[in-house]
Amino acid sequence: MSTQSQNDITLSIIIVNWNTRQLLLDCLASLQVHKPAVSLEIIVVDNASTDGSVAAVRNAFPDVQIMVNPANWGFARANNAALQRMRGRYAVLLNSDTVMKETTLQGLTDFMEQNPDAGVCGPQLLNADGSHQKSTGKFPRLVTEFVSKKIVNLIAPITPDGSGRGTAHHEPNRVPVDFVLGACMMVRKKAIETTGMLDEDYFFLYEEIDWCYRMHQKGWRVYYFPAVSLYHLGGQSMRDINLRARVESWRSRYLFFKKSMHLTGLGWFGVLSLGIMQCAYQFVLYGLLNAVTLLSQKRLRRRWEMFAYLLIWHLRGRPLSMGIPR
Repeated sequence: MSTQSQNDITLSIIIVNWNTRQLLLDCLASLQVHKPAVSLEIIVVDNASTDGSVAAVRNAFPDVQIMVNPANWGFARANNAALQRMRGRYAVLLNSDTVMKETTLQGLTDFMEQNPDAGVCGPQLLNADGSHQKSTGKFPRLVTEFVSKKIVNLIAPITPDGSGRGTAHHEPNRVPVDFVLGACMMVRKKAIETTGMLDEDYFFLYEEIDWCYRMHQKGWRVYYFPAVSLYHLGGQSMRDINLRARVESWRSRYLFFKKSMHLTGLGWFGVLSLGIMQCAYQFVLYGLLNAVTLLSQKRLRRRWEMFAYLLIWHLRGRPLSMGIPR
């Protein structure tokens, strides 16, 4: 594992870990095998794991810097702790469930060097079988978040990469997008200095969306660079509904609208009401579907369970205790 003692570091690779010991070791092993031809440092930020992650990394990769937090700080705060001490010209935020390919980091670095207007760029994310995952997206709007996405897609189709933007009018490997997903994103240090770090009000999800939103406001571009790719092994995990994670997604969704739309008073009440109505509608809809199918479809049962949990969370005043433990 190559870390540099000189001050001129090109890449500061930051990986936040919370009880993903084997995935983290596999990620670090892939970084060792597929090192770019630039100087780098690797920082693992551990959110109080209990699975032996810290000891395993220290034993297998002694050159990796490890920051151990006393509790689960979430994604934004943990990354910010490393961003405050990074020495590289670029920060690379990686999920622990990613696996590098030979050209991933070198390709992203070359892209950033050749495009000085780029504050952020991200690659194509791949499933384990090599199929494409959604890698980018458009900024959330009330109509996309609180109306059926199937209806929205009929009006404004989403492209295969998930950006909602066509590529016909752009260079095929230089696609401007609203945001790239945080599983892997390379961020220019100068852009961080002008925009600020991740917003620590977000505990889980939407952090990268908010960051890219603020990057755009400061005049930086965000690019999707599909010429390079990497494996994101956890990309399909949300297919198995995790109720606490869904709560955090909704909490962060509300926070994004509150911040980006500067909502107060009646506006905030309106957005919250839309969310409650959507959960109630979906709860009733899936209840009826389960009744018709006599609870025989696992997917329908899990969707009903999810919206029941979300509706209860709303009615109880959106307590932290129903989300991911802090």
